[in-house]
Order: sequence, then C-alpha cells, then structure tokens
Amino acid sequence: MRVFLAGGTGFVGGHVRQALLERGHSIRLLVHRKGASEKLAGIEEIEGDATLPESFTDAVKGCDATINLIGIIREFPGRGITFQRLHVEATRNIIAAAKNNGVTRHLQMSALGTRANSEARYFKSKFEAEEAVRASGLDYTIFRPSIIFGPKDDFINQLAGLLRMLPAMPVIGDGEYQLQPISADDVARCFAEALEKPEAIGETFELCGPDRLSYNELLDTIARVMGKGRVLKIKNPLPLMRLVVPLFESFPFFPVTSDQITMLVQGSICDGGWRRTFTFQPTRLEPGIRSYLKP
Repeated sequence: MRVFLAGGTGFVGGHVRQALLERGHSIRLLVHRKGASEKLAGIEEIEGDATLPESFTDAVKGCDATINLIGIIREFPGRGITFQRLHVEATRNIIAAAKNNGVTRHLQMSALGTRANSEARYFKSKFEAEEAVRASGLDYTIFRPSIIFGPKDDFINQLAGLLRMLPAMPVIGDGEYQLQPISADDVARCFAEALEKPEAIGETFELCGPDRLSYNELLDTIARVMGKGRVLKIKNPLPLMRLVVPLFESFPFFPVTSDQITMLVQGSICDGGWRRTFTFQPTRLEPGIRSYLKP
C-alpha cells in the first residue's frame, strides 16, 4: 500500500515508518520541512501542516490509507500548540483529505484512558478526535496505547535522567497507581498489521504491555536496569500538588502540568484483549528498557 502518514517524524513515528517499510508499504510522510526523516527508499516527504488542509490535501491523492499519529502531551497556547488544534482539528482535516481523495482506510493514534468525561483536557481532546473518526464513514481502526517505551522515549528516559541526578525521587501521591507500558516496536507492529487485517476495521484497541506495575515499582525497575539500588522516594501529597502545580505550569521550564498529574494517577492499564487480533508476543518491560538504558 501507499500510506499517507501524519505525525510520523517523532518517537513513535520512527517505529511506525520502519514497520510499514518492512512490510513492503511505501510512505508519503507529512513534514514541516523536507529532510525531517532519514532518506530511505519508500519514503516520499511532503511539506505541509495538518492544521492547514490546503497544504497537504492533494498529497493524499493516490494513497491507499491514511495514518494519523499527531499528538502533543502539553499545550503552549501562545505558540498555537493546543490539544484542540493538534488533536481535533488536524484529525478532521486528515479525514476530509482522505474522503476528498477517495481513500477509505484510516488508522488513528489515541491514548489509553481516553473518554468523554475525563478531567484531563488531553484525554477529552483525544476522545473528540476519536468521535470524528468514528463518524467519518471511513474504514477506521483506533489504537489507545499505554505509556510507550523505546530508545527515544520521553517518559522512561526522563525518569532515568532524574534517577542519575537526584539522591531521592519525588513521587506524586502514593505512587501506587498502576501502569502497563508497551514497546514502541509493538505499537508500530499493530499499526502495520492492521492494514492487512479486515477484522481490525471499525475497532478500537487498547494497547498495553505484559507487565503491570505501580509507579513505585517502575522507578525501582529503571534503577535496577541502571545498576542502582532501591530508590529512595519522597511522597508529595496529591492535594498539595494540585494546589501548587497550576501556579507554575504555564512556564515551559516547569516539568509537569495538572493534566499530566490527572492522567498519571488514574493509571494506564488494560486487559490485553488486543492480542486476540494481533497475536504476537509483546516485549517485556525490563529487557525492553535494558536494551537502551545504560548503567
């Protein structure tokens, strides 16, 4: 297939590009400036912006499917970086471009925990994007991954960096909220395989890895992989964090937002039902992060 890929230059996008190429697909990759990705056979870069449909709609012509991976974890309204614009409006534009060019297959990246009544604006915007996909009339598949790990991830690498620098790790709340991280390669494989699976059409898959552990246990696992002992943890009461964080979250240097706290403490787990359709064995967390975290 020839696949139009939006949001394909980031961390997960690199894994999805590789998975698509390995299965013989070619890619039209939406980029802000050419040269944003490796120069690989099978990838054609298209300059454009998903929030400006006139900049990319014609490039969808001749494609067999569209994939939307666009996502931000934090808003910067002063720079036009908002959940509504990047999650919802961009999705609607990609859907419209697909329909205008006769493309019927669409894959959408969402997030585990997404729901209409979420207190997190991130999840609410992801749900609104999902609803646009479901109402599009396209042959869609939606993926809701848990925390994604891999060599260039933000979450695990950021925690590892803090563990290297700090004598004790600050923990939001009690740290007992449950997480089920999944490998970026496994997420990418699901996207690539979905193009070949008619049974994936019209479905929403929650993607999580085989290991369920608390945030505290995740910190201990990362430390163990790095050759450290048990992590000294400083618990920060959740009510206090919810009072303090809103005072500073508008500053780019501040490491966390109220939205991120809400999402973290609600946990990110699933029942693994996705493996009934995608039947491969997912990567275990500890050996997965051991491949790129060094002592």
